[in-house]
Amino acid sequence: METRRDRLRAATVREISETARRILVEEGPEAVTLRAIAREMGMTAPALYRYFGSHGELLRHLVGDLFTELTGELRSALKRVPHDDMGAKCLVVSRQFRAWALAHPREYALLFGTPVRGARHEEVDFAEECAQQLGLTFMELFLELWEKQPFPVPADDEIDPALREQLRRYRDDVLGVDLPLGVIQKFLQCWIRLQGGVSLEVFGHLEFALEDAAPMFELMLTEISAVLGLTYTPPSKG
Repeated sequence: METRRDRLRAATVREISETARRILVEEGPEAVTLRAIAREMGMTAPALYRYFGSHGELLRHLVGDLFTELTGELRSALKRVPHDDMGAKCLVVSRQFRAWALAHPREYALLFGTPVRGARHEEVDFAEECAQQLGLTFMELFLELWEKQPFPVPADDEIDPALREQLRRYRDDVLGVDLPLGVIQKFLQCWIRLQGGVSLEVFGHLEFALEDAAPMFELMLTEISAVLGLTYTPPSKG
């Protein structure tokens, strides 16, 4: 049973995380220090060590919170489209992923930029578990699509041997699913295109040519949809 002390501790941890995020957004990742957070909260820096053992632990906890928020937004987006419309589900999740990233560029950079290092503590496990939940959102959707509308994939012996062994390790040791390696390859191909394209846009690497990258993003979605045998539907206006 949760005690009053437990509730107070949880509330303080939540306030620390919210303060860290506010500093991240307003001043950038370098400004997110224990001293800065303590100053904002009217605490001493040593007092924060009762809640987080290190700066790395604190950032990892923030990473976990952000992954959880992003995952929640993707799952909420899925509820806005018909359950049996696989094309609409894949498109709405992809578009919501981009929308969150563009609305929260510094948070996105913390999640998908340079990895945040931290000691192997429970907070690290928390961050990794939250990241896995995000990955599962996409993988579960991909598995549902494969079960309902199988799409063309290469046979195992058609995959480059060096890639084939990596895919096998990822499938068996990380995902723990019973799927052809070609499905795993296709999943990673789609994820690399989606996350890579969003990252280029968020980090400003498309500005040399594009003022508005949305049409290029939609073009990428049409190509991914064709690869997966899905019907592409343009985003609604307004």
